[in-house]
Amino acid sequence: MRYDRKGPGERKEERAIAKTIYGYIRVSCKDQNEDRQRIALGEVPVPEKNIYIDKRSGKDFDRPQYRKLLRRLRPNDLLYIKSIDRLGRNYREILEQWRLLTREKQVDIAVLDMPLLDTRRGKDLMGTFLADVVLQVLSFVAENERANIRQRQAEGIAAAKARGVRFGRPPRPLPENFTAVYLCWKTGQITGTAAAAACGMPLATFRYRAELYEKTLLL
Repeated sequence: MRYDRKGPGERKEERAIAKTIYGYIRVSCKDQNEDRQRIALGEVPVPEKNIYIDKRSGKDFDRPQYRKLLRRLRPNDLLYIKSIDRLGRNYREILEQWRLLTREKQVDIAVLDMPLLDTRRGKDLMGTFLADVVLQVLSFVAENERANIRQRQAEGIAAAKARGVRFGRPPRPLPENFTAVYLCWKTGQITGTAAAAACGMPLATFRYRAELYEKTLLL
């Protein structure tokens, strides 16, 4: 931090000038659009050549562009991210990476959606403590929400299955001769192997489709 003296006993606090400014963007999959994050970083501004983008899940930090960024960062560089969940979603790993960046690499981080998470502010003990507390709370919320999403998905799938909803690809239509072959097999006129061959399907598939067929007859 640099200070300019204004007079006896007075001084004006200014933010330290970063050596190099970087930006990091993460979207969860290739189909997601990163424009919202890119626009936010461009308003700071971050040079386009210094923006690193990963199209990967935030469950861990095994991401090629993030690893490349780590190798480029030097003390007093400044890293911008749009929000803390763009850095990651794993509670413990977010804290570990934050400390790696700020303490070992001595890099400043600014989270655009959360001004309190700006390590250029409050370089004193209280400022550091406040940033750590806010980070821990936000990281916990991010991970907790991820767990809640998984739970809601599991509950929704279970409820749908209870209503008879089937998941996955729809089964192939039954061959035209299936009913006749099924009746021959069910009455013991032919073996399951012969029935499966007549329908052009593996024996396990024939038995599975026969079981489903029987259930439809009972409805």
